[in-house]
Amino acid sequence: MNLFNDIDPQRRRSLLTLFTAGLLFWSSLASLLPTLPLYVQFVGGTKQQIGFVMGAFAIGLLLSRPQLGKIADLKGRKQVLLVGVWVASIAPICYLFAKSIPLLLVLRAFHGISIAAFTTAYSALVTDLSPPQKRGELIGYMSLVSPIGLAFGPAIGGYVQAEIGYTQLFVMSAFFAVIGVCFIYKIAEPNRAEFAKNGSPSEDNSHQNYWQMLWNPRVRIPAFVLLMLGLVFGTMSTFLPLFVQETKIDFNAGLFYSTAAIASFSMRLVTGKASDKYGRGLFISGGLICYILSMILLYRANSSSAFLIAAAIEGIGGGTVLPMMVTLMADRCEPQERGRLFSICIGGFDLGIALAGPTLGFVAEYIGYRNMFGCAAGLAGLALLIFITQSSKNLSYSIKFASGRAKDVYALNKF
Repeated sequence: MNLFNDIDPQRRRSLLTLFTAGLLFWSSLASLLPTLPLYVQFVGGTKQQIGFVMGAFAIGLLLSRPQLGKIADLKGRKQVLLVGVWVASIAPICYLFAKSIPLLLVLRAFHGISIAAFTTAYSALVTDLSPPQKRGELIGYMSLVSPIGLAFGPAIGGYVQAEIGYTQLFVMSAFFAVIGVCFIYKIAEPNRAEFAKNGSPSEDNSHQNYWQMLWNPRVRIPAFVLLMLGLVFGTMSTFLPLFVQETKIDFNAGLFYSTAAIASFSMRLVTGKASDKYGRGLFISGGLICYILSMILLYRANSSSAFLIAAAIEGIGGGTVLPMMVTLMADRCEPQERGRLFSICIGGFDLGIALAGPTLGFVAEYIGYRNMFGCAAGLAGLALLIFITQSSKNLSYSIKFASGRAKDVYALNKF
């Protein structure tokens, strides 16, 4: 990671402080993933109500992301980061006093604002602080906060809940976020006036609304690809444990997620730097192929080894596509519009995850979990097809860009 030695000291300190805040944020959030469903059950929730409460997270996330992206551009990334971490610190304490399902639904939706704010502003600020010629490498390193937090958070949360209780669990989750607030206050954000001065007048999109920006050719294909990927990821996250149970294979579903997290972590260490040299398109295509293979393996899985191989391949895909899409959008947008464009693209992934449960669950009722993963492979295949044929100004350029043989024509720095 000699890259950090080439960045001026103030920006390096801000990046390291932001990374620490990110670890605390994701640890706070992830500590409740295995424990909050148990708490909903503890206060009297049924299985269906548990699903509604956990899914309510997406409501706050989807409704708030467009406005938060706009605020990140107009008021600064740091303001939106603080919104995200403050919400993450308040929500767990509120859970302590929520003894009814309707109130838990409201609080879970409120909690969803935290991830909408933090992920949008985090991606934009990392891009602001990155040297353009090494943007992919730095975004790859900085994106490690998510798999690390998601690896340690559930383990810590599960242990605290089992050994001490829900009160200490929620206090711990809030404490992680509060410490994150302290770190964010120490970040030195780049000057907004300098961004506006350096922006290209011909690309000033400040007058465009959210949906006009979505239809921009720079944005709509990445957003669609992430929508399809969100459907695939949401299907896997929601239904994999049930599928494992249905197959009667002696396999702990938790091993699937751990294996995927390790693979994702490993890929983020190498793909960012490589994409600075070979282009983003080649790695996005490769990541989508990994998702197709992973879903096909799940469709055909009849042993523990098949599940583990599918997990490793899915982790490689996730650790490649998601940071590469953030980097691709960073290449394609001016500093003064990054918040909005990131919120649009990441919002596509959010929407896919939110829709996966009800839509693919409906499909599973008729064709079963195994065939549902076959459908998920088809969705990943559709995402790959659209990216290969539509990611650039015409079919020929799109194929070349997606295979690493041409530069991105929409990139402002021509990566």
